[in-house]
Amino acid sequence: MFPASIFKLDSGLTLIHQEIPTTPVVVADVWVSAGSIEEPKYASGIAHFLEHMIFKGTAKLPAGVFDHNIENQGGVSNAATSYDYAHYSITSAATCLEQILPQLAEILLNAAIPDEELERERDVVLEEIRSYNDDPDWVGYQHLVKSIYQQHPYGRSILGTEGDVVQHSSEAMRCFHRTYYRPENMTVVIVGGIEQAKTLELVKNTFNQNVLQSNNDNYTVSPSEKAVQPFIAGIRRQEISLPRLENARLIMAWTGPGVEQLTTACGLDLLSVLLAEGRTSRLVRDLREEQQLVRFICCNFSLQKVSSLFTITAILEPELLERVEVLIRLHLEDIITNGITEQELARAQRLLCNDFAFSTETPNQLAGLYGYYNTVSKAELAVTYPAQILSFNTQELQKLVQEYLLPNQYAVTVLKPA
Repeated sequence: MFPASIFKLDSGLTLIHQEIPTTPVVVADVWVSAGSIEEPKYASGIAHFLEHMIFKGTAKLPAGVFDHNIENQGGVSNAATSYDYAHYSITSAATCLEQILPQLAEILLNAAIPDEELERERDVVLEEIRSYNDDPDWVGYQHLVKSIYQQHPYGRSILGTEGDVVQHSSEAMRCFHRTYYRPENMTVVIVGGIEQAKTLELVKNTFNQNVLQSNNDNYTVSPSEKAVQPFIAGIRRQEISLPRLENARLIMAWTGPGVEQLTTACGLDLLSVLLAEGRTSRLVRDLREEQQLVRFICCNFSLQKVSSLFTITAILEPELLERVEVLIRLHLEDIITNGITEQELARAQRLLCNDFAFSTETPNQLAGLYGYYNTVSKAELAVTYPAQILSFNTQELQKLVQEYLLPNQYAVTVLKPA
């Protein structure tokens, strides 16, 4: 049973509320379906840049005032942009929400995006890009997704390139903002020490449908760009040389279904734990503990709205790259041929169910969970995760490897010291 209440307001906005009477804290997390997947190809990075500009004020609330007021009340604000969403959260004492939430709504719905502030913030975003470009793991991942998602927005950097960011105008950003930052495109999640009736009244008054003026200007991503799903035939390989790199990186990747096939996604999550989480997992035990061929190895399943990504990443000496890649493929072939044990499955299920329990303890965690799922699908799916994980048997997991993790059909990016 879903523990929170969901309301669809007249403005089109979705409100999710869960009262936790034992805490004096409340979290308000606003999720917007305005991630980088909505950007036209020629405006890459504008969704992330807009996240910065949201805090530069409105006609009623000058730049810096929102941050000052939050801090003055002892609260904390945060924001993030991904491929599928942007979200903005505030954590404060429950007694302060009535003063703080209208200010959050004001900057989200009525961002002024002034020219002079945009020019100042452009330098901040450019420096952020340069900083990430000094991180070999980030560089390797960007090369990987570009190789896989060649005709899809998931293949572009969320930050955009320096060339992209230099060209973004305040007019274009206002247009993107007017198109996507509307109540009908938002989910407001409020979790903590505030009762439902008071929350409902506050949100109705705050996110009024008349706050935004209608505007016909918009940005759209062409249907063809969204529709092209990646297909990896054979082994798609690329090798990158980086200066100041001490150890090589091996990144192998397979695509998986998006959130519409959540059960399959949960199975791939199980496989990522079974393969490389903890000293007794297959790849860690063999390649790091016993053979000592890698310094570090991990698996990650990244659930996304349209197409997800399963990766295996290793840090190792350059001369061992080929050998380790072959051994990883042999492990996948072994699962396809011989399957997995009940003990392996039980361990992976236990770890993931415990992790889910530990990640749903605080108002912040719950608000993020509900907001994410309601943005990419529907909120009720958020609490089905443990049951989905426990529903798998060994044969079903073996079949997922046969279908999604073929040892002769993947993308691989290798980073070597220059």
